Amino acid sequence: MLEKLEVPIIQGGMGVGVSLSNLAGHVMLEGGMGVISAAHPGYNYPDFEKNSTVVNRQALKDHAQKAREISQGKGMLAVNIMVASRDYEGLVKASVEAGYDAIISGAGLPLSLPEYTKGSDILLAPIVSSGKAIKLILKSWDSHYQKTCDFVVIEGYKAGGHLGFKLKDLQNQTCEELEDILPQVKKEVEIYEKKYNKEIPIFVAGGIYTGKDIAHFMKLGAAGVQMGTRFIATEECDAHPRFKEMLIEANEENIVIVKSPTGFPGRAVLNNYMKQVMQSENQKITNCLGCLKPCNPANTPYCISRALIEAVQGKEENGLFFTGVNGYRLDRILTVKELINELVEEMRKELICA
Repeated sequence: MLEKLEVPIIQGGMGVGVSLSNLAGHVMLEGGMGVISAAHPGYNYPDFEKNSTVVNRQALKDHAQKAREISQGKGMLAVNIMVASRDYEGLVKASVEAGYDAIISGAGLPLSLPEYTKGSDILLAPIVSSGKAIKLILKSWDSHYQKTCDFVVIEGYKAGGHLGFKLKDLQNQTCEELEDILPQVKKEVEIYEKKYNKEIPIFVAGGIYTGKDIAHFMKLGAAGVQMGTRFIATEECDAHPRFKEMLIEANEENIVIVKSPTGFPGRAVLNNYMKQVMQSENQKITNCLGCLKPCNPANTPYCISRALIEAVQGKEENGLFFTGVNGYRLDRILTVKELINELVEEMRKELICA
């Protein structure tokens, strides 16, 4: 099914509400893989506060249909589902029912993902940040389900949102580079390519900003890239215009590592709200949405769901604005078509010159 990708670009899944059907559908329309985030896709539905679990499952189905309508049959549609979600199984099964082409899953090891997709032909792709992680996942899938993945996303330390690296390594700048992780993952994947007699493409993510970056990793053996931050600064991005402006106004110094209730480090804009959060004691949440397994509402740094909802609605005073390390380089709003054309043209020039 990956042959439906006309361009080697996966648009990163960004929650809450930053990548829904409008962005994903327009990426698909240009021949890429559009990705809807399963992190509270129903945040703006009337009954969200009363029953977020049911609403989010329904929103995944609604947005899949809308994205298909926009795409006019082009490209591919994926959903990004965090393993850390309390409703992981339910979101996976809702995505299968909705007819997504693929599930991309990280923020933990998706060891049980094949169990929840039995009987379907949906493509499965783990997000990993090391060769060790993909080795563990593929060994488990092979042993328990006699199945392997369909493609892999390697997410490096320069990505936005939650990161699969230790805080100490991020702070000391001792994380492995994508160029070093790619051959490690490729080595592990090749074992299962031979066993299952299938090609398993590898996409890289984290700090990919230009067509030249895409070409660089394709020369190293990647099938393509996943990009999130660049797609925030598009007209079709589902976030409020103020969200996009926050990144355009940002500078390199105020894109930092922040703490998250998930336990994973995150990268975001250091606005006044995040300054307060990082300097204050943990909060007690009384109106918990029950979204993430690691989060304890009785003692958490802040409610990440509320902060992300505030951000996607453009309310900077209480919002968490996730971004990749290159967010400060954004200087204008493009259409998805303009962005993809720019990236692909530069990529092709680089590959021809190689």
